[in-house]
Amino acid sequence: MDLNSYQAKSGKFVPVWTLEIQTVIEDVDKILDAVIEVHPLKYGRYGRNASISAVGMETGQPEADSTTENHIAGFVLGGTETYPMVELKISIERDFAVLEQVMDVIHHVHHYEEPVIYLTEAWASRASYDPANDNPNRWWNNGRGLPNKIESISG
Repeated sequence: MDLNSYQAKSGKFVPVWTLEIQTVIEDVDKILDAVIEVHPLKYGRYGRNASISAVGMETGQPEADSTTENHIAGFVLGGTETYPMVELKISIERDFAVLEQVMDVIHHVHHYEEPVIYLTEAWASRASYDPANDNPNRWWNNGRGLPNKIESISG
């Protein structure tokens, strides 16, 4: 048995590609808005689905003839640079035409000439959907409801 034929009462799994994109928090909406022009980023019955990490750091050493050397006055070769970043994670079906479109728009709107993007094969769950489910753990039944909304991604 493999995951293609797996089916439980709770649902199943579908094959996806996961893209992890390192970017600045201020550009998350711009990237997501560009991607949904070519792909709805559906997860079950929800569109524009993504996860965003807490702000962390990325670090690197720009090399000779890099964009940093060409555009930053006073740049000194060999130094290490560290900047704030988040990891934006999205998933799409395993389709090369879709991947090409998504990658093209990400490269177009990303602030780096060489965006850090990791592509992995994964399996995403799809629940046996029932909006009238009386499970006491569901947000509409648990007495707490949804968590408080974050009104702005970039703060």
